[in-house]
Amino acid sequence: MNTVQTLNKAQTLNGLLADLQSSSGDIEACAVASEDGLIIASALPQGLEETRVAAMSATMLSMGTRASNELSRGDMSQILIKGSNGFVVLMQAGPHAVLVAIARKDAKLGLIFYDLDRSAEAIGEVLA
Repeated sequence: MNTVQTLNKAQTLNGLLADLQSSSGDIEACAVASEDGLIIASALPQGLEETRVAAMSATMLSMGTRASNELSRGDMSQILIKGSNGFVVLMQAGPHAVLVAIARKDAKLGLIFYDLDRSAEAIGEVLA
């Protein structure tokens, strides 16, 4: 893949993340990370390290996939973490990437899952 194609993919992914954040006021930050823990694209606020988000996402993806398989739940499609200050949602975005969203504690999860599902599908197509 040449440099122009790589830049176009990066711009497209960043645009998809910006659209995701603008469509859901409950999503405070989002990113796309590889299953290996590398950041692919992000819309993270200052103070939230891309490398840390990507590494933790890869770890959670790995553990979620393993748990889903070992407990005979089929292919892992999403992981939800609820904390006292809000949610972290991970959703598979193609075969080798994950979409990570950080949401407010009073977020409407049904709408977030809908938006994330659409975005994850679009991201998977860009990365294919």
